[in-house]
Amino acid sequence: MLHSYLTQIRMNLLLTLRNRVALFFSYIFPLIFFGVSSMGGGGGNSLQVLNIVLGLGVLGGGLFGVGIRAVQDREQNILRRFKVAPIGPGEIIVSGMVTALALQIPNIIFMVVLAHSFLGAPWPTQPFSLLIFVCLGLLAFASLGGIIAALVNSMQEGMLLTQLFYFPLLFLGGITFPITGFPAWLQTVAQFIPSTYFSSGLQPILRGKETVLDNLPAAGALALTGLLGTFLAAKLFRWEKEDKLRPSAKLWLLAVLGPFIVLGAWQMHAKTNIAKAKVLGRDVQRSRVALIHDARLFLGDGTVIDQGSVLIKDGKIAEIYTGAAPDAKTLRADSIEAAGKTLLPGLIDVNMRLSLPGIPISESEYFQNLDQNIDRELAAYLFSGVTAVKSVGDPQQMVLKHQATIASGERLGAEVFADVSPSTKVVDGNTYEPMLAAGEALQAYVEGKTDLLDRSLVQQVVPRKWFAQVKDSLASAQSQREALRARSIRSDVAQQKLAAAYRAGVMLVAGSGGGTPMVVHGPGIHHELQLWVQTGIPPAAALQGATFNAARLLRADQRIGLIRKGYEASLLLVDGNPLQDISATERISTVFFKGERVNRADIFEQK
Repeated sequence: MLHSYLTQIRMNLLLTLRNRVALFFSYIFPLIFFGVSSMGGGGGNSLQVLNIVLGLGVLGGGLFGVGIRAVQDREQNILRRFKVAPIGPGEIIVSGMVTALALQIPNIIFMVVLAHSFLGAPWPTQPFSLLIFVCLGLLAFASLGGIIAALVNSMQEGMLLTQLFYFPLLFLGGITFPITGFPAWLQTVAQFIPSTYFSSGLQPILRGKETVLDNLPAAGALALTGLLGTFLAAKLFRWEKEDKLRPSAKLWLLAVLGPFIVLGAWQMHAKTNIAKAKVLGRDVQRSRVALIHDARLFLGDGTVIDQGSVLIKDGKIAEIYTGAAPDAKTLRADSIEAAGKTLLPGLIDVNMRLSLPGIPISESEYFQNLDQNIDRELAAYLFSGVTAVKSVGDPQQMVLKHQATIASGERLGAEVFADVSPSTKVVDGNTYEPMLAAGEALQAYVEGKTDLLDRSLVQQVVPRKWFAQVKDSLASAQSQREALRARSIRSDVAQQKLAAAYRAGVMLVAGSGGGTPMVVHGPGIHHELQLWVQTGIPPAAALQGATFNAARLLRADQRIGLIRKGYEASLLLVDGNPLQDISATERISTVFFKGERVNRADIFEQK
């Protein structure tokens, strides 16, 4: 029996190498895609390219390499000759699968070597998990190809049905396009597609973040599909096209997809795979390589480089160059032109309260959707170039919940720090947080003025429906505003304290008091810095208070708050020179968060 299997495998190998359709979809198509990606240069993610190429090879090798081969052999009456030989359907099906593995494993290794050599992709840190998972995927899709081969009657019908499976698996399963870019209903549909589980398992294994054991549900579904599909392909096997199948036999194709139907039904409830897809998509964006070149660099600690460039790689600052920038193409990086602009660390707001809206609106309406509004506020901070915030006075469990969501990458927003100690303006006797913006806003609220809401950045981050409520809310809160009048602090007194602290060498840190009426989450820190400069604080000292000094207060200065090699690439690129005109911080060109180039236009549309 072993001899018959080996003979059939050897013959299958030779015949498959002559099958132009199988060769195209298994090897040439992935190689063409790889070549196009390599020619593009830039900072395209090398592991993402490798993920797509391997997916193309596995899908093509499985569906076309096994299924179409069997249909072709039957149509050419090759299987009829085998019918009288001492072999059965099992040998035919198994030899086809072994052939697919024998041809695809060298192809996988070849693609990994190409990606490393031409795109700079790292060597896989989990090679055995990668090999096992790819083989499981290949066998699962090959078993589907075997069943399709048993159901169709001609090459034309076989090509049609195979392609009806191939293209949805390719385009809707996350291999070529991230499912996070789909509408919500299509993301749900994708949870029933086998290639979704192959792609969601393959990507983290390629990145060395998971093993096959971390993907047991997906690996188990692929393995079960492979076993069921092989068994059914053998049971439905036809030696000749004249052999008839019962109409109900075609339902077996649905049966072999049963594991994915069960997983999809569970995911409609749990949505863990959709959350994982968001994290993987974010990880892809943060792994891109970019060169911000020819900018003015404010490093955060007061140091200024008049002309410099920063290389971002894998979410970190990989290199800082002074003078003329290197060629982005030689670094395989996206080129970001920054001449005439200033690059500084992402701003940090050390005093804000997420559970308050920052604009006079009906509190009951705000608290009805508190989680959703907090997500929006954290997005508003990032939209405004504020990459980290400290929550003061919010329930700690609420803060930790949103902190975890942002940290995982499931949602995009400013990193949030919980307030683990009572809020105070003076820390260890050597730190001062003036909060001029909050004092000014409180006075404006008491007087019923809304001028502070007319600023451009404020208008961009506040929902239009909230503005419509401001006047009515101010009128209904007349008694509350009168009660606050006694707590209002004269702005000249606050400014004098700030000036004195600066002269005494006290470390200044910037907190806007975001959430205070008239201090909108996000833009408030920019206005705070402008008030500092009006008080006489040099712009460089004000910027340091919202970057390095703030990071020191949060005890996070070993990773954020500075433009320094090895630090997180959470950066703000602005038009103009805020060292001469502090209002330039509001003229935002680009925001980077952990290496990801933030799409500010879509940040409020996250689902």
